Amino acid sequence: MNASPSESEAEEAPDLVCQLDNVQGMVDAFTTVRWKRHQDAVVELSEHGVVLIVEETGCLQAKVYLQRELFVRYEFKGHGRPRFGVSLGLFVDCLNTFSVPGKSSVIEIQYPGPDMQLLVKSVDSLESCIYAEIRTRIPDTVSWDYNFEPAGSTPISFTVKSAALKEAIDDLEWPGSSIQISLQPNPPTVTFRGEGHGDLQIDFTYYVNTDLLVAFQCDRQVAYRYKYKFLRATTSNIPSTVIKDNRGSKLTIGRGGLLKVQHLVSVARPTTSHARIDSAGYQQPSRIAYIEFFVKPEEDEATIHD
Repeated sequence: MNASPSESEAEEAPDLVCQLDNVQGMVDAFTTVRWKRHQDAVVELSEHGVVLIVEETGCLQAKVYLQRELFVRYEFKGHGRPRFGVSLGLFVDCLNTFSVPGKSSVIEIQYPGPDMQLLVKSVDSLESCIYAEIRTRIPDTVSWDYNFEPAGSTPISFTVKSAALKEAIDDLEWPGSSIQISLQPNPPTVTFRGEGHGDLQIDFTYYVNTDLLVAFQCDRQVAYRYKYKFLRATTSNIPSTVIKDNRGSKLTIGRGGLLKVQHLVSVARPTTSHARIDSAGYQQPSRIAYIEFFVKPEEDEATIHD
């Protein structure tokens, strides 16, 4: 008995067909978590949007959240949360070919294709079309299932201008070293301290540097060390648009010293010059990609967690 056309179409319907009107915004978001040349990623699809996950050695994990509201079209027909593996570098380089500076390019992304490929094509021109197929693979299991929990009744967090955070971490570079991040409530201060051939310390004092340290929440002294190369990965590829827009990055220390670093990357169309912006300088949430890094601390005698 032959299946009816509607049944056949349902069986062959891709898990996701979506369209985005700012390719450069997606490139910026994915580039933020690209800390080395050859890097694999796991992409997870759902009715709520797309999540891209990268990790390294069980000590560093990053996620890019692209909510469905970011897309001008989002048709999800998959079951559960389909996942596939892809080369992050290849994906970013492919998207870059669709991006034209100063122009809002619309692309369509479909998964899966006939051979489980990721299909990308331009859809904003009647005269020409760019088309790409990216080979995917069965994804590796995400080895580190983090469980971020508050360190106490009062969350330990601070928000610092992204440009200042990047500059501070860049300045603390010592090959193979660790960086200690400490917070104290009185006076409210965040200290980054690096050790190598010498010591270098950078302090952000709340109330004194409110133009840099824009928010602070801490009720007790804490200090944890993190491997420099992992900490640097959280800021090494912050997009120039984030620096230009003077955005802030939020850092939160959870139970056991797990560090969460959050960035906001605009995915608004370049021509949207009158987008709604709130008092903190952020555009409306529906046009923002959320980036989260999770960094595990080093265990040593210098760790303070009262």
